[in-house]
Amino acid sequence: MPVFVLDPAQRHFIEARRTATLATLSKGGLPRLVPICFVVLDAPGESPHPVLYSPLDEKPKRDRDVRRLARALDIAERPGVTLLFERWSEDWSQLAWLRARGEAALVEAPDDGDDAHRRAVLALRVKYPQYAEHDLERRPMIRIVLGAVLSWSASDDV
Repeated sequence: MPVFVLDPAQRHFIEARRTATLATLSKGGLPRLVPICFVVLDAPGESPHPVLYSPLDEKPKRDRDVRRLARALDIAERPGVTLLFERWSEDWSQLAWLRARGEAALVEAPDDGDDAHRRAVLALRVKYPQYAEHDLERRPMIRIVLGAVLSWSASDDV
């Protein structure tokens, strides 16, 4: 049964991952999967749903205008997304995954009234030192309000 609020173990599991897989839906209904870097921040106000931020960074892309990337266009038309966080090990007793559904949007720095874009940039630079050289302040980010989650672990720690 999906859980609609992350429990502390699930939140810790997500935050400990270096990457996640983002799934969007194409116009034809086919899933598009892409690995992403991300951070998780608490939602403003009283919302129990954490918010994940993933930058459309300066790593090489198929299109110079990141707003025209397939994932950005998919989100604009179909904001429901799924994320997969996984822990792999040759020791299969350590295997675990968490799948989260969410509602995504592309956010620009000036559009972010609660200053979350700036906080996400700071958190991304802590988590990924490579971002020290990226101009994240002026680039859009994918914001995903996390909803239903489902997790599994061979060791019952998620």
